[in-house]
Amino acid sequence: MRRYLVILMMPCFVMLFGICCLAGCEGSKHHLKKVRLNEVAHSIFYAPQYVAIEKGYFEKEGIKLELTTGFGADKTATAVISGDADIAFMGPEATIYQFNEGNADYLINFAQLTQRAGNFVVSRNKEEDFQWENLKGKKVIGGRPGGMPEMVFEYVLKKHGMNPQKDIDLVQNIDFANTSGAFVSGKADYTIEFEPSATLIEEQGAGYVVASVGKESGYVPYTAYSVKKSYLKSHKELLEAFTRAIEKGQQYVNTHTPKEVAKVIAPQFKDTDRKTIEKIVKRYAEQDSYKENTKFEKESFVLIQDILEEAGELEKRVEYETLVTTEFSEKY
Repeated sequence: MRRYLVILMMPCFVMLFGICCLAGCEGSKHHLKKVRLNEVAHSIFYAPQYVAIEKGYFEKEGIKLELTTGFGADKTATAVISGDADIAFMGPEATIYQFNEGNADYLINFAQLTQRAGNFVVSRNKEEDFQWENLKGKKVIGGRPGGMPEMVFEYVLKKHGMNPQKDIDLVQNIDFANTSGAFVSGKADYTIEFEPSATLIEEQGAGYVVASVGKESGYVPYTAYSVKKSYLKSHKELLEAFTRAIEKGQQYVNTHTPKEVAKVIAPQFKDTDRKTIEKIVKRYAEQDSYKENTKFEKESFVLIQDILEEAGELEKRVEYETLVTTEFSEKY
């Protein structure tokens, strides 16, 4: 009798065990490691990052990502240094500034995302044959002094024989998030804008994209991920997983059409029409903005310091090995 009872109970046990296993699998979602990422801006320029979010690459790597926007590299760097965020996503120039300021637990770059400037020259008028010299004597809304967008823009102006401080009326006292609105309201002849702002200005009929700063400047390590030295030391497995997720996003963007990419990242830009997103992704892809991998090369770090030096913003040069690690990106 006991033998039959055991046999009869076995299916129930198996079924119960199966339910427990399923519950355990579902429960694994609750064991994701939280990572607070502060991005310098929310732009289609960073499409690989949003692909990684929307395709679930971070979750597959055991990461629950919390994304906030700093609206400026200075604010993003401060968020990480103060402990309000774990990872900074911004121009690597900010890591050089804070190192030279003597921060003991300084920020180290561990992955690069984009390789060109992501901003565009937007004109009040349609200029089919735009020349950079057209900016002479005109009022131009630029970026924050010492910030990557502004320095690369000034770098391009100098390439064309212009002195940014003397040859144009450069406006630099408008907050990053408000430059497009200031331009639309008539405060300048030109503005230097990221996407989707540049295209949205066009669609409003308030201006025209006439030039790409990224095309003109060449390859620049424009945005990278960085963490405090202490965080890097204590979270190596986590940062390796984070890097893996970003690289999957890069691979997707570089192997799929702008239409496919736009469909994936559309939830990140709910106020932007899908066709507009596609147009912007295509614009960035055509100028080779999206890096194929996360490795931050030494030549790029040297170049960014050349730009800083030329802009008069570099107190002293920093060794590549001090502020950049490729230990995670070199694994893929």
